[in-house]
Amino acid sequence: MVSNATKEVCILGRTRAGKTFRPSDWAERLAGVMSQFRPGGPQPGSHLRYSPWCIPTTRDGVKCVIVQRDLRDAEPMAWDFCINFARDNELELIEL
Repeated sequence: MVSNATKEVCILGRTRAGKTFRPSDWAERLAGVMSQFRPGGPQPGSHLRYSPWCIPTTRDGVKCVIVQRDLRDAEPMAWDFCINFARDNELELIEL
C-alpha cells in the first residue's frame, strides 16, 4: 500500500527478483495510456503528449515511470491502474 503522504511513486522497470522488465518500451506504453489524464481533462492533441502526472524516465539506468499523487486525487481509478500494473508485474515501487 502506498502511504497517503507520498507525493510521487516511482515504478521501476525491475522486478522484485531483480530482473529487467520487458518489453523494453513498457514505460512509454504505460505513460501513453495515461496521457489522457491531465489537469483540465483530455484536450485536443493531449494524446500526443505525456500527462504531467505520469512521466516515463530513467533512474540509475533503469526505465521507470513517475506517477504524481495529483493523479490519485483527480482520477483514483487511473492511479489504481498504475499501482496495480506495478503489483501485477511484481515491479519495484519507490515512494518519493
